[in-house]
Amino acid sequence: MTLQIGNRVLALFCALWAGIVIGVSFIATVAKFAAVSLTRPVALDVGAHTFAMLARIEWGLAIVLALLIFAARVTRVRLLLLGLVVAILLGEAIWLFPALNTRTALVIAGETLPPSPLHAISVAAESSKVILLALFAAIELKAIKIR
Repeated sequence: MTLQIGNRVLALFCALWAGIVIGVSFIATVAKFAAVSLTRPVALDVGAHTFAMLARIEWGLAIVLALLIFAARVTRVRLLLLGLVVAILLGEAIWLFPALNTRTALVIAGETLPPSPLHAISVAAESSKVILLALFAAIELKAIKIR
């Protein structure tokens, strides 16, 4: 893959991935909780399923991004940004989503739970992914202009 084509493909791919995260995590999720016809347990259940599907998609996107990086040209910056995004995905998969799913199951079972920082942590993780992917895209676009 030529360098400029590689930069363009990487920029487009990272922008697409960031858009998916924005669409699911920040638009669809907010809209779901704004729907007065959905009870909180139902909205939480739908959210758990939505984020489980998003997580599977994001692991696929991470694999594709890694392949694109190796097809274009491996650089430290590219590997660092990919590594940071993958670290967030791992944190979500190993700790955050299981903890949120436990709380969701308890709410669905009718329990009233005290406030938790987990949702704020989730927003921070999703925001960090979007920022990293946008930064990745911007770096790739800037590299095109330099040449």
